[in-house]
Amino acid sequence: MPRSPDPQGMKALLSEYLEWMQATNYAKRTVSYRRKYVGHFIDWCEERGVSRPGEVTRPILERYRRELHRHRKKDGKPLSFRSQNGRLSMLRSFFGWLARQNHILYNPAADLELPRPEKRLPRDVLSASEVERVLNQPDAKKPLGVRDRAILETFYSTGMRRSELIGLREHDLDFDRGTVMIRLGKGKRDRVVPIGGRASLWVEKYLTEVRPELVAGRDDGTLFLTYRGEPFNESRLSLMVHNYVKASGVGKSGACHLLRHSMATLMLENGADIRFIQQMLGHEDLRSTQIYTQVSIRKLKEVHDSTHPGARLQRRTKRS
Repeated sequence: MPRSPDPQGMKALLSEYLEWMQATNYAKRTVSYRRKYVGHFIDWCEERGVSRPGEVTRPILERYRRELHRHRKKDGKPLSFRSQNGRLSMLRSFFGWLARQNHILYNPAADLELPRPEKRLPRDVLSASEVERVLNQPDAKKPLGVRDRAILETFYSTGMRRSELIGLREHDLDFDRGTVMIRLGKGKRDRVVPIGGRASLWVEKYLTEVRPELVAGRDDGTLFLTYRGEPFNESRLSLMVHNYVKASGVGKSGACHLLRHSMATLMLENGADIRFIQQMLGHEDLRSTQIYTQVSIRKLKEVHDSTHPGARLQRRTKRS
């Protein structure tokens, strides 16, 4: 008979830790990531004869940190410093919980130096005219084209995340007030954001003309449905938006998050206060929003053109 798992082993304690996370209302995605990446560390430890948390020392964690730095993904690229930081932060949280539960005397990862994550700008951001090209891609003469246009308009108008759009219900939209309730967004926080008039019209058109034909069986109120009458999953929604971006010919890559980035950048360029953008995007920390001040180049370019002596020199035309 197979041996029962060691109740004081890290695998058994990881199961307890995940149950605790679920009981304290952590997001499903957070629990899933901890299961995957803390589990990866535990497997790595067991290959080296370490199975109990009390056997994990600072040198072992430092060795694992170097292992992450050397790791190469399937495409041959290294893990980003942001990914390395995230995985090690998960270990710090796991061992911190073990210490609080008295499974170990202290947290060996408490003082582990984490890699500094890169402060990366969004790779691509659409201009206002490029956004319009993307929005005009769905064939509005067809029912699914109306649905897709409503989805694109909602992304662009509200800047909501992909998972947040998938979770929308019909009653979350208030067309009279021009608002949409985003329930249990990132961090399980609700927020109300405005939705523009044009986006509202497309959503109303979809609700009136298309959604009744898509509903199959029991209707749980999910706003946007697939042709089978089911809620979208994240990969399917991303593929749909990606295909429209590609078909538009703007020459930029991305999908749902591209419209989110573009909304925030264009609003900042047109004078919106960064704290308003923070509320729109649902960022808990203003530092997460400040990245858009670096992307918003148009205002900086205007100042440069009006104040830099060299910028006012006209280019010489080439003589024929």
